[in-house]
Amino acid sequence: MNVAVSLTDIDQEDRLRADLYNYLGLMLAAPPDQMLLDQTTVLTGDDTDLGQAIKALARVAKVSKPKAVRTEFNALFVGLGRGELLPYASYYLTGFLNEKPLANLRATMANFGMERADNVFEPEDNIASLMEMMAGMIVGRFGKVASIEEQREFFNAHIGTWSTHYFSDLQAAKSSVLFASIGAVGSAFMDIEREAFRMTAI
Repeated sequence: MNVAVSLTDIDQEDRLRADLYNYLGLMLAAPPDQMLLDQTTVLTGDDTDLGQAIKALARVAKVSKPKAVRTEFNALFVGLGRGELLPYASYYLTGFLNEKPLANLRATMANFGMERADNVFEPEDNIASLMEMMAGMIVGRFGKVASIEEQREFFNAHIGTWSTHYFSDLQAAKSSVLFASIGAVGSAFMDIEREAFRMTAI
């Protein structure tokens, strides 16, 4: 049975973390439409690495058009047979798709009551799906708010092991324009999360 969790029970910092995970999941799951691009143009940041990356992304989004972004997305992730990047934990950790990292993730998902949506056919260890799962754990979308220990275990097991490498590849990919900026945001955010989880483990 799912238990409703009010967002008022989640502190502001965790809501912002979940929002950024959700945003990255949205941007990486499908080509952003004009509405999402417009929302991106008004993002602001501070003088931290993450803040600077967010401001740069907003600037690129301002001059991006949906058609060009679709072309970029397809070149990066779809391609003829396959795209420039394969955004899956199994591939980054083993060199092959549908390997042990995916099996481990599915076991974790079952423990948390997470299920793949009926209309999703990609392996669950896609970076976009993992971003959405982490957001859901933070705000209790799967029935309960995950403790910081549970969040740390999920991050270390399924995200932290490869995401920074992936986001670096996304920044460097020859087809990347808007997505290079998304990669910079993702990379900076993963660094913050990794360090925060390391501190909570001390």
